[in-house]
Amino acid sequence: MDKTEKDFLLETIMVDYGNELVRLAYSYVQDAEIAKDMVQNTFIKCYKNLDSFRNDAQIKTWLYRIAINECKDYLKSWNYRMVQVKSLINETAKSISPSVEKTVMDKYKSEEMKDTIFSIPKVYREVVFLYYYDSLNSEEIATVLDISVNTVKTRLRRAKQKLQLMIKEEEFNGR
Repeated sequence: MDKTEKDFLLETIMVDYGNELVRLAYSYVQDAEIAKDMVQNTFIKCYKNLDSFRNDAQIKTWLYRIAINECKDYLKSWNYRMVQVKSLINETAKSISPSVEKTVMDKYKSEEMKDTIFSIPKVYREVVFLYYYDSLNSEEIATVLDISVNTVKTRLRRAKQKLQLMIKEEEFNGR
């Protein structure tokens, strides 16, 4: 593949998947600017490795895998940990919003629902995000996260249970 073809392919990929990748990265890092940086790093790695892409998987799942790895590396970094310590000191508990599966699908954009989803463990949050927000099926999620399909289904079921409990508790407390 020559440079012109590679440049055109990258531009097409950026247009087709840029916004999805930013949302995916945001679900991990919870900061819009850092999410954009993670996606930029994803596209750089994509460009460098386009020649080695074997077409075994869809380009979308390959990009998701790169983006998730970028986010996970960032979350393990010293810089992120220092930001987290500072925000824990400055932040107060956030409220939770109503109604389970439908709310996850319909009201993900609302701040309360984001807070609820972001408060569940990352292993559950990532499957909820990929399943409901990016509309990936269990097999695609398994490929993206490099886990078995049964693990995806288990995590999704447990995430639903956790969200139901949190929402019921919130309703019980009258919020």
